[in-house]
Amino acid sequence: MTGPVLVAGAGIGGLTAALALARAGHKVIVAERSPELAEVGAGLQLSPNACHVLEQIGALDAIHGAGFEPETVRIRSARSGEDITRLPLGNSLRKRFGAPYLVVHRADLQKALFDTASKNPEIEFRFGHKVAGLEDEPDAPVRVRFETASGSTSIDAFAVIGADGVWSALRGMIPGHSEAKFTGRTAYRATVSSSRVPDDLMTDTGLWLGHDAHLVHYPVHGSRNFNIVALIEESWTEKTWSGTVDRASFLQHFSHWAPEVKALLSVPDTWLKWALCGVDGSRPWTHGRLALLGDAAHGMLPFAAQGAGMAIEDAAVLADCLKPDTDSPVAALKTYEARRKERVVKVQKTAVSNGKIYHLSGPMAFARDTVMRLAPPARLSARMDWIYGWKAPA
Repeated sequence: MTGPVLVAGAGIGGLTAALALARAGHKVIVAERSPELAEVGAGLQLSPNACHVLEQIGALDAIHGAGFEPETVRIRSARSGEDITRLPLGNSLRKRFGAPYLVVHRADLQKALFDTASKNPEIEFRFGHKVAGLEDEPDAPVRVRFETASGSTSIDAFAVIGADGVWSALRGMIPGHSEAKFTGRTAYRATVSSSRVPDDLMTDTGLWLGHDAHLVHYPVHGSRNFNIVALIEESWTEKTWSGTVDRASFLQHFSHWAPEVKALLSVPDTWLKWALCGVDGSRPWTHGRLALLGDAAHGMLPFAAQGAGMAIEDAAVLADCLKPDTDSPVAALKTYEARRKERVVKVQKTAVSNGKIYHLSGPMAFARDTVMRLAPPARLSARMDWIYGWKAPA
């Protein structure tokens, strides 16, 4: 049985999957519900495990030009402003893993992947296609039905990949999976001109640890702009990347933080917010010739900075399993799920654990800071080797 692989979703995971599948010999159709690529989201971090895949599919150079390679992660106390430790990135990780650690705005990463995919004659895009149903009958192609601005249409495919994000429509077509759940955390984001922030913040990734909140910041857009993300424990629940923020109320949350960080948070004139949601990665990812990828399968908290990385890894393993000449795409997708699930669930658990550690207070926070100050930075950094050292199939 022949036909294209249908990838639903033109986000980071979907575009990476399209490039990896085309590299493996497939024709690919990417169906995206939006009428065009939209610039949403904040900055993200691409560790060496993800960069190996991006290099393999021919997109890393373009991404590197739009991103930034920080020298260290500078970790500080939100209350005192003092340094706790600095963990090596930059050349240290390049030497250890053979690939960079980059920070990049999501829109720049998406554009680099889209531009690379658009040059590939084996990849076709269909925008304004919202998934409406799926028919997977024996001895026939998988038929995916869509709603478009001009009416209903369908696409017949060899296999279907649901890369349609944390609120995936295709996830509901897999028995035994579950809805995304709000996690009780909200992320607030802002981007400002780099000229408006102190020069000493422009060389590193900054991480501030505080009670029930933490802050991450780094340069983006080729260091022209500066990305700031604050993550707070609260019960706000809306399905949007761009919720409105009452600036005064937001800043009040940080009234007891160090003067330096309060000054930084006062720089943006506006903030946007989104509720952090999770998808249980231990649930089924596949059903027949349908498989989930990225956030659709395992949306995770950002406290290990691996949401994009795991989607990118998924794409590489998927393409390695789903060969164009396979006699059983069903078995191939099951193999993909089996090869990915244990690692992804472990990363999800690491992110949850990190979130608890970041938001400690009182004596527990003092103990955390003391351990981090006394431990050699290289030893602390090595705790992530099992993630960063992963290599894509050749």
